[in-house]
Amino acid sequence: MTDDLHAAVAAGVMPSEERFAELLRSIVEVARAIFHARGSSIFLYDEETDELVFAAVASSEEQSLLGLRIPSSTGIAGWVLSSRTPLVIDDLQNDARFARDVAERTGYVPQGLMAVPLLHDERALGVLQVLDRPSNSRFSLEEMELLGLFATQAAAALDLLAAAKRARAALEGRGDVAAVARVAAALDGLDEEKRSAGLALLRELERVLS
Repeated sequence: MTDDLHAAVAAGVMPSEERFAELLRSIVEVARAIFHARGSSIFLYDEETDELVFAAVASSEEQSLLGLRIPSSTGIAGWVLSSRTPLVIDDLQNDARFARDVAERTGYVPQGLMAVPLLHDERALGVLQVLDRPSNSRFSLEEMELLGLFATQAAAALDLLAAAKRARAALEGRGDVAAVARVAAALDGLDEEKRSAGLALLRELERVLS
């Protein structure tokens, strides 16, 4: 029962997919603002379908792009994902890797971009892009390092989301343990004092049942 309780609490206290979506959007919004860019986006790699999926975009007008899928080998994002290498391009129109048809589907064709892979434990989880910085801006290693920090934060969030999904999937069909998960999930919406008390109660429950 102890292992089941651990899984239940893990599934319950980890933030929901909606919370993670909010975090990813905050990352692209801040990245766009810091680099004074026209746009920013995060692609998530779907291993089952071998596709890249729009997971976050900075602009409110572009939220309809969420969920849009492209083959994982497509365009600059596909190259960055497969090579696991950051990339800066100031003239996309003359780069053979640029998928103009995909850009046209999104309603915006950029002139240049910066892109970094989202890496966690040697796994490529996706790609973070920043589109069209000001024409007078100059690329620097410090800028790429800063974008890499955003990518690290996004990769950590995506890894936690995957862990939450696995924990919740393991509880399907387990009504008794799933009830504990629901209690743990309810704790996430409480203030810090009540949340700490609730978690202490769950730990005591685990001690009694073990």
